Amino acid sequence: MDILQALQKEFNITPAHLNATIELVDEGNTIPFIARYRKEVTGGIDDQVLRDLVERLGYLRNLEATREQYRNAIEEQGKMTDEISTALNAAQTLAVLEDIYRPYRPKRRTRASIAKEKGLEPLALAIFEQDIAEPIEGLAAAYINDEVPDAAEALAGASDIIAEMISDDAAYRARIRSIYNDGGQLVCVAVDSEKESVYEMYYDFGEPVKKAAGHRVLAVNRGEKEGFLKVDIQADEDVVIQTLANAIAKENHHTKAFILAAIEDSFKRLIAPSMEREIRNALTEMSEEGAIKVFAANLRQLLLAAPIKDKTVLALDPGYRTGCKAAIIDGIGNVLYTGVVYPTKPANKIAEAKRILMPQIEKHKVEIIAIGNGTASRETEAFVADMLKEIQRKVFYVIVNEAGASVYSASKLGAAEFPDFDVALRSAVSIGRRLQDPLAELVKIDPKSIGVGQYQHDMNQKRLNESLGGVVESCVNSVGVDINTASPALLSYVAGISAPVSKNIQAHREQNGKFINRKQLLKVKGLGPKAFEQCAGFLRIADGDNPLDATGVHPESYDSAQRLLGLLGYSAEDVKNRNIHDIKTKTGSLSKLADALQIGLPTLTDILKELAAPGRDPREDTPPPILRSDVLEMEDLKEGMKLKGIVRNIIDFGAFVDIGVHQDGLVHISRMSDKFIKHPLEVVSVGDVVEVTVLSVDLGKKRISLTMKDGN
Repeated sequence: MDILQALQKEFNITPAHLNATIELVDEGNTIPFIARYRKEVTGGIDDQVLRDLVERLGYLRNLEATREQYRNAIEEQGKMTDEISTALNAAQTLAVLEDIYRPYRPKRRTRASIAKEKGLEPLALAIFEQDIAEPIEGLAAAYINDEVPDAAEALAGASDIIAEMISDDAAYRARIRSIYNDGGQLVCVAVDSEKESVYEMYYDFGEPVKKAAGHRVLAVNRGEKEGFLKVDIQADEDVVIQTLANAIAKENHHTKAFILAAIEDSFKRLIAPSMEREIRNALTEMSEEGAIKVFAANLRQLLLAAPIKDKTVLALDPGYRTGCKAAIIDGIGNVLYTGVVYPTKPANKIAEAKRILMPQIEKHKVEIIAIGNGTASRETEAFVADMLKEIQRKVFYVIVNEAGASVYSASKLGAAEFPDFDVALRSAVSIGRRLQDPLAELVKIDPKSIGVGQYQHDMNQKRLNESLGGVVESCVNSVGVDINTASPALLSYVAGISAPVSKNIQAHREQNGKFINRKQLLKVKGLGPKAFEQCAGFLRIADGDNPLDATGVHPESYDSAQRLLGLLGYSAEDVKNRNIHDIKTKTGSLSKLADALQIGLPTLTDILKELAAPGRDPREDTPPPILRSDVLEMEDLKEGMKLKGIVRNIIDFGAFVDIGVHQDGLVHISRMSDKFIKHPLEVVSVGDVVEVTVLSVDLGKKRISLTMKDGN
C-alpha cells in the first residue's frame, strides 16, 4: 500500500503539504505547534484534522508492519503462493490481514490439529477435493492404525480438519461477515426477567446489526457485564450454511453429505462463535468511537466555557450532616475566607448560616455565589435565594457542575495546593475557581471525571485518554497560558512541556520571581531549544520586557512583527496599550506585504490578528452562565412554560438542559430542530444557553421533557 497516496486521497491534501506535515510529525513537533505555526508548510491543516491524520498515519504504518510480519511468517512456513501474496498486498484493513493469516497462525491444540497428528490430513484433503469415485469409508480404512481404531474415527478426524479449513478460509469468512452485517440481529434477553433494573427495556430486545445505535450497544454491554442481560449476535443459520454449501459442495454422492455435515459443524462450532465475537467487538469499537467523539466535543465546549473574570465569588459545596462548606475567592483565585455553615437538614441552622455568611459577603464584596450541584444543592439554593433578599445590593447565584471536584480535593495536587484545608474545603474552592476560569481549574481533574460523557469507564481506556488528552491540549494551547500564574497542571498541557518541566517552571518562578521575557524559559531545567520552540508561542507574559510576549506571535516571528509595525506606523507601546484596532485598514495588499516581509500569508494573517487584539481570550465569544437571584422548584413547572437553560450534557439521542430546578430536563433529538438532524451536536454544544419549552413533568420519576422547537 502507498501510505502517502492513501492519506492524500482520504484527507484531500496535496502531496507536498502531506510530505512536509509527516516530516514535521516524525521530527517530534507537537500537533498544536504544527497547526498554529507551520501553516505554510501544512497548507493550513487545522488542529483536529491534523490529529486525525496522525492517528490514521499510525494505523497505516502499523498495517504495513503487520503485512510484512505475516508475509515473513508464511514464507518461513514455506507456504507462500502468488495468490496469498496478492491477497496480502490488496488487504486494506487489519481485519482482512487477520483473515488471510488465520490458517497460518500458530494454534493451540484443536480437534483438527489432533487429527493431523494422527496422519489424517491427506484423507481430509482427498475428501474435500470431492473427486472420489468410491465410498469414503473404503478410503478411510487405509488410515486405520494404533491411534485410529476404525474408519469412523478416521472420518471424524477428517471432518474436524475440513471444518477448520472452512472456518480459516478468508473468502468464506468475508461472505459470512457480510451476511451478519447485512442481516444479523443484536438480541438481548433477561438473565432474570423478575429482577428490576435500569436495563428492563432490553429484557426482550432485538435490533438489526446494521442499525444498532451506539448508546444502546454500550448499554447492553454494561447490562451484560453487570449480570442482567444475555446478549447474542444472531444470523439466519440456514442462509449461512446454504451460502457455504453453494460455494463448497459438489454434486458427488460419495462426498456431498459428508461435506454438508462438515460445513454445518464448521459454522456452529467454529464460525458462529468467532463471528459473534468479531461483530460484537466491531459494534463496541464503533460505539466507543462515537461516544468518545461526543465526549470530546462536550469536553471541548466545557473547557472553553466563558470565564467569569475579576469577580469575587462565594463558593458553596452543599451537604447535609457535614454542613455546607464555604470559600470566598477573589478575582484572581486567592482564597479570602473559608468556613462551614449548616442551613440544611438535619441541623437547619438557617439564621446562624445567614449571620455567618452575610457579613463575609459584605466584607469581601462578593458579587456571585457559586453553588455545587451535588447532594443538598436544592436546599442550599433555596437558602441562598432567601438570603439574597436580605442583601441590599445585587448579588447573583449560579449552579456549578461539581463533577470531579471531590476527585481533585482528594488528589495529591489538591493536597499540594491547599495542605492546610480539609478535603471538603478544597472541593468548595474548586467549585468557585471553575466558575472563574473553567479551563484552568478543570485541567486539574481527570477528564473522565468531569461528567460530560456516557459509559466512559466501560471504554478502551487508552483510546479514551488519548482522545480526551488531545482535547485538553488543544483547548489549553488555543487559549494560551499566563506563565507567571499558571499551575503546573495547566502548564503540563502546553505544547512541548512535560509534567516534570511544568514543575520546574513553577520552581523557577518561586526561586527567581516572575518571568519578564520568554527567553528566560531557556533557563528552566529540562527546557531546551526544541521544547522552547514548541511552547513559547502559547505562553503569555503580561507587562514583560517585550509587549509581543503577551501575544500569540511566536518569537521566531518577532523580527517580522516589528518590521510590520514599523511599516504601518505603530510601535511596541501601541501593542502594549492595545492601540492597534484599525491595523487591517492600513495593510493594503496582504500578498505584497507578506512578500515585503518575506513571510507566508498565513503567518502574516495570524500576526495581524494578534497585534489587533493582543492577548485576547477566544472564550470571550462564548455565552456566560445564567445568573439567578430566585429559585424555581420542579413543582412550579407547567406544560408550555418557556425557560432559558444551559446545555449540561449531550448524548446520541438528545441533550440534558439545566433549567434551574436541580433536575436537568431532556430535549430529545426529535425535539431539537424543525429540520432533520443526525446528531444533537449539529444544533447545540455543552454550555450553550438555549430557550426551551416544558413538554411534561414526571415528579415521581423526576423526569422533565423539554423541546426547543417553536411548534413543540
